Amino acid sequence: MSLPLSTRRSWVGPNRDYSIRRQCRLAGVPRSDIYYSPVPETKDNLLLMRIIDEQYMKRPEYGYPRMTDWLREHGHEVNYKRVARLMRRMGLQAITPGPHTSKPAPGHKIYPYLLRNVEINRVNQVWSTDITYIPMKRGYMYLTAVLEWHSRYVLAWELSNTLESTFCVAALEQALTQGTPEIFNTDQGSQFTSEAFTGVLLGKEIAISMDGRGRALDNVFIERLWWSVKYEDVYPKSYDDGHELYRGLGVYFDYYNNERNHSSLDKRTPAEVFNGGGVRN
Repeated sequence: MSLPLSTRRSWVGPNRDYSIRRQCRLAGVPRSDIYYSPVPETKDNLLLMRIIDEQYMKRPEYGYPRMTDWLREHGHEVNYKRVARLMRRMGLQAITPGPHTSKPAPGHKIYPYLLRNVEINRVNQVWSTDITYIPMKRGYMYLTAVLEWHSRYVLAWELSNTLESTFCVAALEQALTQGTPEIFNTDQGSQFTSEAFTGVLLGKEIAISMDGRGRALDNVFIERLWWSVKYEDVYPKSYDDGHELYRGLGVYFDYYNNERNHSSLDKRTPAEVFNGGGVRN
């Protein structure tokens, strides 16, 4: 199906002749994109995952062995196997070299990292994307966003309760309605090495850059975005469900783009820098 996922999603809605399930199947849209249903997990594991997530934001070099040791030091009776399973579900990996959960699927092409020693000095020079775990009171979801590096402007974002590539492709397609980057940077996760994702970039002749394995700091700007999203919005508000999370993130990203001044932008907002820098079409 050639139409963008964001367009096909607009076809699905209540009070139609078909059920939501059948509408999604006919439109080729995952039902998770419509319902925003959180992934269920036990209460104990949700609490533990929240603690892991907060510590990982502070110490991204922690893999599951060091995270397990840290949890034990703070009174949590956990073993390595349990922590490894939870971090795998959360999509977390240490930034230092070693075995990683964010890796390409067999047969997916890996592209070289193009940004080493490159000065970022203009709008639409580099865009990037990533996925992060979002805890909620009754489960969790995954958030992806597309970020313009020079302005720190969030071009698009999407939620999903799976790590399939469809919500990443939807965010990419939405972002491309606002311009075209010279280089698009991702990690080597299977969502971003998939033909569905890279095909969109190649179709617009955008150069693809991929971080080295375990080098989350290659994508440092979006890592800083996740820190802001979580500590300024997700953690303090502790959303009940996916619909509330979706509405809340909409408000937050509007604030982040249009009201939140950044010291690195000379106290300007991302929208001021992005809109003042022009768009390469």
